[in-house]
Formats: sequence, C-alpha cells, structure tokens
Amino acid sequence: MTKVCYQALPMSAFTTLQKRVFPLYFRIQSGLVLLTAVTFPPYGPASLVFSAGDAVTIGFTGAMALLNLTIYGPRTQQAMIERTHQQTREGRSHDAPGEPSEEMIEKRKIFSHNHAMSIHLNLLAMGATVWYGLRLASRLQPALS
Repeated sequence: MTKVCYQALPMSAFTTLQKRVFPLYFRIQSGLVLLTAVTFPPYGPASLVFSAGDAVTIGFTGAMALLNLTIYGPRTQQAMIERTHQQTREGRSHDAPGEPSEEMIEKRKIFSHNHAMSIHLNLLAMGATVWYGLRLASRLQPALS
C-alpha cells in the first residue's frame, strides 16, 4: 500500500496519510500482542510461566511493537514533518534537482535513521509473530477418527 500511495499521491497528501495510518497501525499491533498474551492457551498469561519460549517470543514481539508505538513511530513522524517544513522554507520540492542544503541533508538523515529503525522493528515483530504461530500450530493434536 505504501509504495502505491507514494507513487500515486502528491507528497503533501502522502505525508498526511502516513501521519494518520501508522500511529493507528502501531496501536493495533500493540493491542493484538496484548490480546495474544491474554488468550494464551490454556489459561491465559498464567500459562506463559510454563512456556518460556512462548513467553520470550510474545514479550519480544510486544517490545518491538511498543518501541514503534512510543519511540520510533513518533520520531519518524516528527522527522517527516520537520523535513516537509524545511522544504517549504527552502521553496524546493523533495525531488528538486541540485544539491540540497546542509539543513535538508540533516533532516533527511534523521528521518532515514528513524524510518529504518521503525521498518526493522516492524519486520522483527512480524517474524516473531510468525514464529509464535508456528510454535502454537505445532502443538495442535489432530483428531483421528
């Protein structure tokens, strides 16, 4: 979705969309990790005491989601806004030819760092979620008739 929107929307509309979508995404992601822990079979969170591997996996996923929700998501959003304001001050578009100013180089660097951290944390959380799903599925006992 992000790539299509980036290509199809004007930059100001794309920035506005990103500011609205990703905070919601990170809240939902964090809530689903909490829901996963609360519904851990057979007795919810109390059962995690006896399953250290699952507790670590769910904890890791939750930590990645919370880092995105509380630190890297807001930092990325703020850096994106500051970069846009710098473009306005300079009267240049994001893809204008020529050398960018020192301020713009710094704004882009800050944005790139925080955005990369957010992407990588999200990928780690997704990987841990898949791992947890595989662990959970491996415990299923098919009923033989």
